[in-house]
Amino acid sequence: MRIADLATETWEALDANRGRSLLTILGIVIGISAVITMTALIGGIKQSLVSSLGLNQARAIYIGVYSGNSVTQADADRVAEKVSGYKFVTGYNYGSASVTTGNKQKNAQVVGVRPEYFEAIGKKPGSGRLIQEEDVSSMSCVCVVDQNTVKELFGDVDANVVGKTIRMNNDDYSIVGIIPAQGAAMGGGTTVFVPLTTSMARITGSQTIDQMIGYANEDADVDELVSSTKSWLERYYQVEPQQEQGQESGDFFGGAISVYSMKSIAQQLNSTMLAFQVLMTTVASISLLVGGIGIMNMMLTNVTERIREIGLRKALGARRSDITMQFLLESVCLCLAGGIIGIVLGYLGSFGLAGLASGMTNGAPVTPVIEPAAVLLASGICVAIGVAFGYYPARHAARLDPVESLHFQ
Repeated sequence: MRIADLATETWEALDANRGRSLLTILGIVIGISAVITMTALIGGIKQSLVSSLGLNQARAIYIGVYSGNSVTQADADRVAEKVSGYKFVTGYNYGSASVTTGNKQKNAQVVGVRPEYFEAIGKKPGSGRLIQEEDVSSMSCVCVVDQNTVKELFGDVDANVVGKTIRMNNDDYSIVGIIPAQGAAMGGGTTVFVPLTTSMARITGSQTIDQMIGYANEDADVDELVSSTKSWLERYYQVEPQQEQGQESGDFFGGAISVYSMKSIAQQLNSTMLAFQVLMTTVASISLLVGGIGIMNMMLTNVTERIREIGLRKALGARRSDITMQFLLESVCLCLAGGIIGIVLGYLGSFGLAGLASGMTNGAPVTPVIEPAAVLLASGICVAIGVAFGYYPARHAARLDPVESLHFQ
């Protein structure tokens, strides 16, 4: 049988039962659309988190000391000096203040930083400039704000506020620069960056730092640097490793000494997203299984309804392989049609849910990541389902006795 004839007969057979065919592929449509939606949406959420959390800064290493010791910028300088592999290590501290601008007042998180801090977190000024070494040495009352803060204080995220003045703790601060929104990693909300010395003198009243951030050299092994930094700090602050309660080997979060990199967070994020994606795909696969059973049921019904037609074809010389191919092609075409509809609905659904997913990333925009591999996988699944669930009905039809088939009423 020629391919053209086979295709024509397949189309005519499916077209004769449009309503039943559409209802039969409903399970395939739901399953494929769910897989595509979840794959595109999870990829978009991960990409948004990578951007908003700064996980692309794989060379940044965060260092925290919670052993009761006072930590200063001198300690940060000592880490950079004693532990090989750092371009720099800088300290920063946190404070809070009531920020007033015009007739608006907000409670803000104030971060005291040195110029290197912005390089470590991968932020460049959208307008204006960043805090400079001269600002730190002179304890200048200048500040840098992110776009979240611009929106909170001035009502418009795109407002040009460079050069404007805000008031914190009875001091006037001039805004010298704006950086992109910090997102969930830095707390979002209202955040103001000031020179570290200014923060110590006017905000916190303490000469200590709350945390350090190191920036590894390009050729440094970040994982090895995290491990060596933690070991050195344990010796420096005389913290025994067994004091790190609840920590297993390779776990650098929590305890008296905390050292972790953006690379490790990125790996954890990838693992979490992968597990979530596997879970969602498993749930969607149930719908595909139900759809496959529906395909088999329809094809068996078709065989029963077309027994006389099968007998006539065999009497006219059709081979078993011709009958098998015809019914198998009908099954595969049904699944592919369901897959195409599912892919389209999946893409539309992923964009429709992207707005809701933005709430999970602290307002950061989520753009679904549509990968060609997902389309190929969905198409392959459809063909596999069509072959797997269509083979038995096709073989059943091919084995019918032509004489008995012609006598079938």
